[in-house]
Amino acid sequence: MKILLVNGPNLDMLGVREPAVYGSNTLADLEKLVVDYGASKGVSVECYQSNHEGCLIDKIHEAHTTYDGIVYNPGAHTHYSYALRDAVGGIDTPCVEVHISNVDAREAFRHISVIAPACVAQVKGRGFKGYCDAIDILLEGPRERLGEGFEERYPTGEVIAAPLK
Repeated sequence: MKILLVNGPNLDMLGVREPAVYGSNTLADLEKLVVDYGASKGVSVECYQSNHEGCLIDKIHEAHTTYDGIVYNPGAHTHYSYALRDAVGGIDTPCVEVHISNVDAREAFRHISVIAPACVAQVKGRGFKGYCDAIDILLEGPRERLGEGFEERYPTGEVIAAPLK
């Protein structure tokens, strides 16, 4: 199995940006953790980070024919990028949205994800471990997408996953 790990804007600043929220570990630390965790599960993980919406869209499109799953932290794009939501929704490759912090316990604008409905799961507030949880979710098998209005259909919590197909 091949998984694409995608991190969006400002995640290249992990370890520098708001360490009280995101911790002191860097993006390189995160990528090593996820690659090593994937390897322990027999999964190959390729890492990609960009601060540019178009580059992220292109990488997600590439995933359609190259990867079996995507673990994706869209960063600030979570809350407003319909272009990235359409990129995730426009391919068959299952995607799990991940957030290091508990976005539901932060500023009101962070409570909304336009991307999660196109994903098969959302993991938030579990730190770097949430990325490993996302790999486990992808390994469990095919799932439906969360879909619009998922917040009303699924219990709130750190991990929200659609049922297996």
